[in-house]
Amino acid sequence: MPKSSVPDLSFIQAAPFQRALSQWFETSRRDLPWRTSKNPYFIWISEIILQQTRVDQGTPYFERFVRQFPTLEALASASVDDVLKAWEGLGYYSRARNLHKGARFVQETWNGRLPQSYSELLTIPGIGPYTAAAISSIAFSLPEAVVDGNVIRVLTRLFSFSDDVTTAKSKKWLNEAARYLLDGSNPGFHNEAMMELGALVCTPLSPSCTSCPVSLFCSSRAAGNPLNFPMKKVKKPIPHYDIAVGIIRNDQGEIYIQRRSEDGMLGGLWEFPGGKNEQPESLEATCKREILEETGFQVEVGSKLVSIPHAYSHFKITLHAFECNHRSEGETNTGLPWQWAAREHLADYAFPTANRKLIDVLAAGEDSN
Repeated sequence: MPKSSVPDLSFIQAAPFQRALSQWFETSRRDLPWRTSKNPYFIWISEIILQQTRVDQGTPYFERFVRQFPTLEALASASVDDVLKAWEGLGYYSRARNLHKGARFVQETWNGRLPQSYSELLTIPGIGPYTAAAISSIAFSLPEAVVDGNVIRVLTRLFSFSDDVTTAKSKKWLNEAARYLLDGSNPGFHNEAMMELGALVCTPLSPSCTSCPVSLFCSSRAAGNPLNFPMKKVKKPIPHYDIAVGIIRNDQGEIYIQRRSEDGMLGGLWEFPGGKNEQPESLEATCKREILEETGFQVEVGSKLVSIPHAYSHFKITLHAFECNHRSEGETNTGLPWQWAAREHLADYAFPTANRKLIDVLAAGEDSN
């Protein structure tokens, strides 16, 4: 096939491709809990979880989440704290907040029943084009093509699509290619098969071309260069930040915690007070400054408890925790909720992963005394 930034879709005959893909998926698909029914609510939950999470990591979260919130009505009536606690450890917490908002929106707008149309699904908080296509095709058998990371990889290799897949022009072409290949008679099954193919066979670093059910249709396999696709911009180096936080106790031994704003990263989760180190100040100075700015507390920074490395998607941190002696109390400057909590009750609150690791260190220290 001649190289072009916009490959000719007719290079692949859609009907034979659909048959080969369908026959493979019929016998090779994984037995996943959200595939046991066409419950639109379960499909919605699974798709949101799997947006930024591998299947093996997301499956136990899905199972626990739907046990705790078995219906859309149950999710809508829950508190955001309960939802975030159920989501704790999955990351990308805006997904959980939007699920909660979305459930309340559906409860109020459609009496708790997810709408079937793609356009109406797009009006729900947290549901974008991919999720709307997945729900409408899998739950309601509407002819909408999904385009996620797995599908992008399959499509770019099938057609040797050599443009940067992050551009608007490329995204438009990828959607056209997905619609061209879509089996309109069984769209949900086809979409799941395309995603499964990318997850199990057409993998990022070691595609199993010899066992691929659609290898005869694949131009990059014929050229022997599937690893050249998809094309992306070169990633910038991942920055690292040092974060200093304080463990502040009152006279009863309770620990001060505060809740993050719902608008920002890790929104709605609880944390220990502190913040980013600003060179050339010491970590101890950072801890003291940040606590004063956030809480109004004057503290004397004591010994370091632990340093905990943690990686997010676009940056890394090292969380440095210090015992702090509480010298004077002011007024919290954030206007956000705060709490004195017994160490053994910290498990009742939803914390970011690095803070949760710190709580484990505090528990281990108490257990050793």
